[in-house]
Amino acid sequence: MIEAVGSNDTKLWGLTAKERLDRIARARRREGAPVIVNLGYAWDPSWLNFVADRPGQVVTLGGVPVLANIADAAERGRICAAMSEGRSVEGLAWEESDGLTNDELRKRERPFMDRLTPETVRTLERASYFGAYKGVTDILTKYLWPEWALVLTRWAARIGMTPNQVTLIGAILCVLATLAFYHGYYWSGLAMGLLFMVLDTVDGKLARCTITSSWWGNVFDHGIDLVHPPFWWYAWGMGLIPYGLPLEPQVFWTVMAVIVGGYVAQRLIEGAFIGLFSMHIHVWRRFDSQFRLITARRNPNMVILFASLIVGRPDWGLVAVAGWTLISLAVHLVRLAQAMAAKTRGRPILSWLG
Repeated sequence: MIEAVGSNDTKLWGLTAKERLDRIARARRREGAPVIVNLGYAWDPSWLNFVADRPGQVVTLGGVPVLANIADAAERGRICAAMSEGRSVEGLAWEESDGLTNDELRKRERPFMDRLTPETVRTLERASYFGAYKGVTDILTKYLWPEWALVLTRWAARIGMTPNQVTLIGAILCVLATLAFYHGYYWSGLAMGLLFMVLDTVDGKLARCTITSSWWGNVFDHGIDLVHPPFWWYAWGMGLIPYGLPLEPQVFWTVMAVIVGGYVAQRLIEGAFIGLFSMHIHVWRRFDSQFRLITARRNPNMVILFASLIVGRPDWGLVAVAGWTLISLAVHLVRLAQAMAAKTRGRPILSWLG
């Protein structure tokens, strides 16, 4: 059970405070927690889970209650009054600045929370956007286009686009990029591929920020991410023929076997690490998080191909991707073996982010 206190027509990601709360509540699909919510504030959905699991808990910002899990009727009345009047309360309270623990990444973090007013909307949207993905990622996603994707995410939310619509546009661009690569139109393919890669960030951010994640959307998005890279590398190799720099057949198929085989093997290693240690291989040690920035996945590989195209040798780029795939595969195999050996010796396998 969730009880909203107050009213607030200020929109965050195109949603009023009440609309956003209703979506968060539906996404939780849990009943029975007598949580009181102050609509004068906006906060990361993880705060609701935190409060709902702790009877008697009150989360405050500057002393003013924002969320509370209180069963006693009299105490609930006192908290609701404090929320309505914007004054502080005494008792069992957890101040926002204390932060939370992310169980998946095994680290302490501080989810966003602030008053929701027209003046704070852009700041809150920015905090919501950058807090929507808490894992480690590649160098392009982390450094190159977060600001571009933020602008597109805001725009999509304002006009009412759904994450699946963004994913569909990205999927069309992905296919068009594949065709462009296949016919040797590398610059056109790179342009469409770049926009697709940015939209690949936008759809996930939009889903999290507008609380519209769905099973189908997750399958659609991650399915495309998982399947399309080998087709890009194959199309790039075939495009070398009309471009005028074809690889010898034996070299071409060896390169393809290395890239595709290495890609699949790395995915399997990542899955094995999760199965064995209940966390991603990329968050084990600082080195693993740093290596994730450049490991042989789609975006770092595209940097290699882009560099090769600048010097007019896209054939060299494909061979370089194969070489980098082998190096990345070796690194992941070694890290998996090291983690297994450490566990055998009785050492706990914990994230360095904790």
